[in-house]
Amino acid sequence: MSGSTESVLRYLSEVEEMAEEILADRQQIVTLDSKRNKTREAVRAVQRDNSSHKVWLCFGNLFLKMPKPTAKKLLDTDYNELDSQIDKLHKTLKSKVNKLRDMEDKEELKGFNLNPLNWPRVSRSPER
Repeated sequence: MSGSTESVLRYLSEVEEMAEEILADRQQIVTLDSKRNKTREAVRAVQRDNSSHKVWLCFGNLFLKMPKPTAKKLLDTDYNELDSQIDKLHKTLKSKVNKLRDMEDKEELKGFNLNPLNWPRVSRSPER
């Protein structure tokens, strides 16, 4: 093969690798978000349960009966961990998408680097 053919193949393989990483990250975000929603549902179920002081939790193939405060603390910790993993993936995904667009000689996406408003920022905003 000639030098130009090799460089084109190398370029295409780099673009394909970056696209594969982006797709893998998006799939991981979907998977983690599903786990986060299930954890949120479990936290609400523990809060609503008024029947006893202990609740059953399932961790993989293991069922454990533990006090409600301990279970809620465990679930909250798990929820926060999943939330931070999703946020980290979102941040890296933005840079990977920009890198892919640079590799394809396309201009940067407009509005892609916006951050969502959270409650403290909303409460500080001026009233209309």
